[in-house]
Amino acid sequence: MRRLIRDISSVLIIAGILLVVDAGVTLVWQEPITALIGLIKRGEVDKQYLTQHLNKLDRNALASLRTVQLRIAYLARLDQREVATGAAIGQITIGKIGVDNEIVQGTDDATLEKGPGHYPSTAFPGLGRTVAIAGHRTTYLAPFRHLDSVGTGNTIVLKMPYATFTYVVQYRKIVAPTALYVIRNVGYDRLVLSACNPLYSAAQRIIVFARLQEVAPTGLAA
Repeated sequence: MRRLIRDISSVLIIAGILLVVDAGVTLVWQEPITALIGLIKRGEVDKQYLTQHLNKLDRNALASLRTVQLRIAYLARLDQREVATGAAIGQITIGKIGVDNEIVQGTDDATLEKGPGHYPSTAFPGLGRTVAIAGHRTTYLAPFRHLDSVGTGNTIVLKMPYATFTYVVQYRKIVAPTALYVIRNVGYDRLVLSACNPLYSAAQRIIVFARLQEVAPTGLAA
């Protein structure tokens, strides 16, 4: 009986230590268990849409478009129409906070485990409308953990298969989780980044608004 009590006590002590370590790592970095899951999920991402392969009909239609802007828009619409939920659609880079992640299509729980997710109800870059992307701050590799450090004048780059888009941050705002107006169209190319706020809570959303500054066509759009 004494040995059983001693063994149970040892298990409880070790479990307590592990919980304290987990909490400490989460406070200074990110939640370690979901970080491991995030690494696994990231390796499972479907990347076929990062390279565009057009059929003959689409190639002919693209060839008939005489401006780069029209070709980019055509390819953006094509990608958005065909891409599957959870698949990679491009790359997001935020130099200010060291973000360099693949963007996946969708914002459901399973998709956001893979990385920053594009709101399906918003446009793809290149269509002259709002592009919105959400990401975690403490779990699943926490790509947007330091989103509160991104401010006016900082740049955010979205690299899509058909063009690279550089946005300049306008401002940052804290809103309620129900404030869906932040992803509405505003008459120009806008990027909206969204994450839970404050850290370790989903009581609010931190939103970063940025405006398109430069477009560099690549691939079939060039």
